Amino acid sequence: MQGTNEKGDAMPGRSRRVLAPNPSPMTGPGTWTDIIGQGVVAVIDPGPDLDSHLAAILAALAPGETVGAILVTHAHLDHSALAPRLAAQTGAPVLAYGTATEGRSATMARWVGQGLTGGGEGIDQTFVPDRRLADGEVISAGDWQLRALHTPGHMGGHLAFAWEDVLFCGDLVMAWAPSLVSPPDGDMGAYMASVRRLRGCGWRVLLPTHGAPVTDPDHRLAALITHRESREAQILAAIAEGPADLAAITARVYRDLAADLVPAARRNALAHLIDLEGKNLVSTFGPIAPEAIWTVG
Repeated sequence: MQGTNEKGDAMPGRSRRVLAPNPSPMTGPGTWTDIIGQGVVAVIDPGPDLDSHLAAILAALAPGETVGAILVTHAHLDHSALAPRLAAQTGAPVLAYGTATEGRSATMARWVGQGLTGGGEGIDQTFVPDRRLADGEVISAGDWQLRALHTPGHMGGHLAFAWEDVLFCGDLVMAWAPSLVSPPDGDMGAYMASVRRLRGCGWRVLLPTHGAPVTDPDHRLAALITHRESREAQILAAIAEGPADLAAITARVYRDLAADLVPAARRNALAHLIDLEGKNLVSTFGPIAPEAIWTVG
């Protein structure tokens, strides 16, 4: 997979994809870096800080092409870490919503104030864009024009980028698995609002940064909403069996789960619990902590 290049099927002849060699249970085959346009191009999600991937991105440029902008969907290391080196090589500015903590909801800020910590999912704590993008802002150069959509949920500062009827959706939507939502960087309420926002927009295809293109966008978006609503119901049913801590709730809901996926399942369950607490459907005794006991109401 190292240095793999693909023509962009979504925009034949107008885009390229370069796959970083960082496969894992959470990244699928690796991180896709998208190169948009011809002549003066945009690079979306430069990916992990690997010499081989930097070389592959530069090699994917045609003779005489320049990079006009480096766009980052969110500050996870597998998306953003290579941005400073690519910027130094090309002279292009790095554009994103903000740093790793910008865009958090008031709910997450409150939980952080009560001691909530992250799950260690590779946050790029040093990431600072050259320019911050607002929801709906348009970036253009050469033969391309992209519109930034603030789509929090996977992270508070997550952006997607619309190119005509194609959406580069980062980690918000993937074809092969639901996205991780890990508080306080992830927010289930915001995630559900972002997924609902994308429905009915007429997308022809969604291009996640991990995995295959989503060629039936509205069907996939509806399936993700149904999945999360079902998981919420399962968590409420698990707590109805009796007050329990996060580990016990996860074990009741995520049965027969592979051991390497249990930590992510616990973070997703925690995201649902915090969202349910905000709806006054569950509560916890004392400040949030791994050993906190959750109960109905």
